[in-house]
Amino acid sequence: MTGPVFRRATAADVPAIVALLADDVLGAARETPGDPAYAAAFAAIEADPNQLLAVAEEDGRIVGCVQLTFIPGLSHRGLWRGQIESVRTASDRRGSGLGRRMFAWAVEQCRARGCGMVQLTTDKSRTEARRFYEALGFNASHEGMKLAL
Repeated sequence: MTGPVFRRATAADVPAIVALLADDVLGAARETPGDPAYAAAFAAIEADPNQLLAVAEEDGRIVGCVQLTFIPGLSHRGLWRGQIESVRTASDRRGSGLGRRMFAWAVEQCRARGCGMVQLTTDKSRTEARRFYEALGFNASHEGMKLAL
């Protein structure tokens, strides 16, 4: 087995990405593999220069995914932020160091785009994910809020 290759996702990767998103308790309840809405979402992401949907590939298999959004802002003297979302690793690769490597790659992409900060949100029920993010140096400095529309 070779190490993971991190690369921009293609339309052909969408079914594998959706399968990763659906492969946990929360995702199983909200994702619908095969739904044509994913193709439209991918097209919108791909068309936006401030979006990067990426995959981790090992030996021809998609084993991880992450979406990065590069956000310009006025606060902090015009600081750009990198937003990390939709992070998943294949269930048989969890605990292997893949997630740590994927985050290092994602943070480097943010740095290369001139971001001065990287942020993420995590569901409050994901206690293991929170411990993982804290071990990577993320600080729970803010309380996130959402409004479903």
